[in-house]
This record gives sequence, structure tokens and C-alpha cells, in this order.
Amino acid sequence: MAIRLDHGTDDLAEVHEINVTPFIDVMLVLLIIFMVAAPLATVDVAVDLPVSTAEPQPRPDKPLFLTIKEDRSLALGNDTVAEDSIGPALDAASGNDKDQRIFLRAAKQVDYGALMELMNKLRAAGYLKVALVGLDAGETP
Repeated sequence: MAIRLDHGTDDLAEVHEINVTPFIDVMLVLLIIFMVAAPLATVDVAVDLPVSTAEPQPRPDKPLFLTIKEDRSLALGNDTVAEDSIGPALDAASGNDKDQRIFLRAAKQVDYGALMELMNKLRAAGYLKVALVGLDAGETP
């Protein structure tokens, strides 16, 4: 025995609620993505970087060495240069060749900010090819 409760009308009533199932599915996928990606975004790992064992590139005939010393004084080759006149000094030493590579040497005691300031001054002077010079694995200072 069956009972009919709709009283014979076949009209479908409009449902005024939002279907949240797709929304919940998308949110769960985003949650999983962020849970996987969050540990990969941290850079708090202490790393002791090894010394490079790469073959050194051949030096040009007359390399331009720019040195920043412990007291933040600059030397172009063996000549001391004022920090404000680094652009004209490089122009004179390179023959105004902006494509010539500048070999930048810095003492261990020079902080990273000072090195970046010098590199910004080189960029402002138009010298975009800068090579950082370091010691090889078996070389002593």
C-alpha cells in the first residue's frame, strides 16, 4: 500500500538554495595545494655551500679588476678610485667600451649591502657585464 503526498501536481518547485558542493570541492583542492606548497616556500634551511670546482674561464688580455676593500675603499686595477667617480674611471680604463666585462673582487669582510651598492653604481654607469671573482678550491689567498 502506497501513499501519495504531492496531491497530484507535476510542477517542479524552484529551489532557492545555492548548491555548495562544487564550492566545497574547489576549496578542498586549493587547501591541498597550499598544504603541499607551503613547506616548499620556506628558506630557513642553513646551507654550507661547497667551493666551486668548475673550470675557470680564460681571462681576457687586459682584464678590468674592480676591488672593494674591507674599509669600502675602491681600487680599479692598482689605482685607488673614489666611489663617486667610478663611472668616469671605468670609461677611461675600458676606452668607453660598455660591453667589456668588469671583474669585481670583494674582501670577505665586506657586507652584502655594500657589494650591491657598488653593483648598482656599475649598472647606472652602463656596465652590465660584471663577473664576481673568488678563490678556486685549492688556491690560497
